[in-house]
Amino acid sequence: MKKNNCFPLVFILLFSLSIQAQTKKWTLEDCVKYAIDNNISIKQTELDTKTADIDKKGAIGNFIPSLNSNASHSWNVGLNQDPTTGLLRNQTTQYSSVGVGAGFDIYKGLQNQNTLRKANLSILAAKYQLTKMQEDVALNVANAFLQVLFNKENLKVKQEQKAINEKQLARSEELVKAGSVPRGDLLDIKATVASDAQNVITAENALLISKLSLAQLLQLKEFYDFDVTDDTSVKDENNILSQTPIAVYDKAKEQRTELKIAQTNLEIAEKNVAIAKGAFQPSLQGFYNFNTRISYADTYANQNGVVVAQPAAPFGEQFKDNRGQAFGAQLSIPIFNGWSVRNNVERNKVNLEKSKIAVEQEELTLQRNVYTAFTDAKGGLKAYESALSALDARQEAYNYAKEKYAVGMMNSFDFNQSQTLYTVAQSEVLRTKYDYIFKIKILEFYFGIPIIKN
Repeated sequence: MKKNNCFPLVFILLFSLSIQAQTKKWTLEDCVKYAIDNNISIKQTELDTKTADIDKKGAIGNFIPSLNSNASHSWNVGLNQDPTTGLLRNQTTQYSSVGVGAGFDIYKGLQNQNTLRKANLSILAAKYQLTKMQEDVALNVANAFLQVLFNKENLKVKQEQKAINEKQLARSEELVKAGSVPRGDLLDIKATVASDAQNVITAENALLISKLSLAQLLQLKEFYDFDVTDDTSVKDENNILSQTPIAVYDKAKEQRTELKIAQTNLEIAEKNVAIAKGAFQPSLQGFYNFNTRISYADTYANQNGVVVAQPAAPFGEQFKDNRGQAFGAQLSIPIFNGWSVRNNVERNKVNLEKSKIAVEQEELTLQRNVYTAFTDAKGGLKAYESALSALDARQEAYNYAKEKYAVGMMNSFDFNQSQTLYTVAQSEVLRTKYDYIFKIKILEFYFGIPIIKN
């Protein structure tokens, strides 16, 4: 009997856990963190960072001596010179040879040093680019998240309005039966209810599409049960609007990643010019070579007028006796190369000037964006406050119209107009609310305040 009683309890527990898992509601923080961990564009940018690390290893390799080895074995068949007597004779001989060579740059116009500095700057630029990609994704997620919240609340408004009008329809039917209002008013209310049903369907579709857009941005494969919860605040929690546009811009110049990228690219362009100029200077390379050979042919010696064949010397003995070494330095002085070096220097100088202009342009763009964001945030707050005031007025007007309509002192057309204006005011409050929240987040973003706190 215990087993029979336990089984339903276990089943209910598992079922409730399953329901909880399916009905998880994502916060803005959840969405941003998940997007940063799973977004495809971010993963691609992370690979660019790894490529920059590999390029640095290549730059470090320029300071390390190169080491190469070689080995060969050959058969000589036919008329060959005897290594002992110098005479030509028909014979088959075998030879083996091995060698090791090393080379290293002593001086190369500081090209290796500048290449390493450039590689370090490229790694820094790749990291900045990754940060910028993460920031862009976070902003896009925040915008999509707020759009879902707006559509959710807008759907509630449409559903509530539909429910109110359905009650009003039932009330109108009673008034028509009592002869208090004409039948035409009843038809107007029916048309309004039908229109409300269409509005609800439109709002449901808008909510579904916004959820789909956010889920795709998060790279979610299963989004059928995807839903979010409202963890945002309409208040200026960081008091960002108390700052001046100049203060926000000065902070942005220190914080903004796109400006850091432009400045780093400028430094990379300077290193490219230095590397190109290094080709004008002489280069000095050191080298060392070691080689030896082994012969497997018999040797011949003259003993008392008789030529006697002797077997080849042992491998180790030949390896020691036939070894040779060479070392030294090689100086190369460029004199004329068809202006290729000069053209390369001039090309990199042009790119350097472009990079300088890019930094100036980025500063101007940042300044414009900051002042625009500040103005938009101020305007967003005023629009939201105006929408709230308008909603209060429209609600009072709607309540007054409802009282007049209930006693037959207002026709259905005027009543519907009042109701429509009230619904529009509700939607406008929602629109301005989430628009203001997003504009505040953009302004905080330029001020160095992240979308979510780590």
